[in-house]
Amino acid sequence: MTPDTISSRASGGASPAGLAGTQRVQQLFARYKILALLFAVAAIWLFFSVLTHGAFATPRNLSNLLRQMSISGMLACGMVFVIIAGEIDLSVGSLLGLAGGVAAILDVNRQWPIALTVPIALALGVLAGMFNGWLSTYRRVPSFIVGLGGMLAYRGVLLGLTGGSTIAPVSDHFVFIGQGYLPRFAGDALAVVLFVLLAILTVRQRSNRRRYELPVLPMWQDGMKIVGAGVILAVFVAVLDSYGGIPVPVLLVLALLGIFTWIATQTVFGRRIYSVGSNLEATRLSGVDTNRVKLAVFALMGLMCAIAGIVNTARLAAGSPSAGTMGELDAIAACFIGGTSMRGGSGTVYGALIGALVMASLDNGMSMLDVDAYWQMIVKGGILVLAVWIDVVSGSNKR
Repeated sequence: MTPDTISSRASGGASPAGLAGTQRVQQLFARYKILALLFAVAAIWLFFSVLTHGAFATPRNLSNLLRQMSISGMLACGMVFVIIAGEIDLSVGSLLGLAGGVAAILDVNRQWPIALTVPIALALGVLAGMFNGWLSTYRRVPSFIVGLGGMLAYRGVLLGLTGGSTIAPVSDHFVFIGQGYLPRFAGDALAVVLFVLLAILTVRQRSNRRRYELPVLPMWQDGMKIVGAGVILAVFVAVLDSYGGIPVPVLLVLALLGIFTWIATQTVFGRRIYSVGSNLEATRLSGVDTNRVKLAVFALMGLMCAIAGIVNTARLAAGSPSAGTMGELDAIAACFIGGTSMRGGSGTVYGALIGALVMASLDNGMSMLDVDAYWQMIVKGGILVLAVWIDVVSGSNKR
């Protein structure tokens, strides 16, 4: 039996042309995954718009949808770094609830000023995240177990602090964080600034690639990207302005998107996160303190939990002992749907946010159709498994 025969049988009898075609499809999917996700979001919105006779696509509902998505989007911003680093954190939902509950207690019961309440809640989130990271990295407790323990412990602390009852109502200044809107002129100005910034960054990137003699895309392709982004920004702002303006939580999550994308793509720390997740031992041997990198990643995750908890409490105008329940699964699902590799070393922040938008769109649309809760869970679970399966068969998890 010749090696060629063995190879042919090992590949299931597939012809070279068939294998080449499959590999080409895999490469195209991996390259244009984000574009495929955007088409998926558009298809979901169109589907629910038809079934709800246009009610889904109204400016009011889209504004509420984006406001709801912002909570899981904030968690996804931090979770994507955790997963890229090869770890997992199951405590984020409970930590969100704890930070939001503490903020509500300080605001309602203690009547502390918001300038003091918010920093304390943020510090609590960072310290809890660092504690999770310390146990996982320096004490060698698997992050899955640390997160599972934190999920139970943080929820227990929250129930103890609140006595199992809702803390309400929070102050008007606090409520603005979750229910306020950016003035329309400010939203328009922000869109213009973002468009100009995108154009400048594109020109700068082209200049840098030429300087280092790297391949540069044709000018028309970059131009089309800028024009497309400008159209999306204009439509986005126009739709939100027609209802009340850009919601403050949406503005926060967009700011976090920019910050975390910059960290991931433009900083040494960001490159080390990918390196740690891709090959931990090689990164350690190259002189990088991998424990410190992971500790910082968990600290950022804790910070995102605190921000999401504050926004959630402000959106509900109350601190609830059940806040953040299942939040960790929504964040993890958003990352996987957005293309983050479950093996670590690969993923993007904007992909995770698009994944969060997919999950929020499904929740919103099925709720408008009065779909039973158990069917909603079945659909979301099936889509999560489908997303991971597509990621595996597309070969994007290979390192």
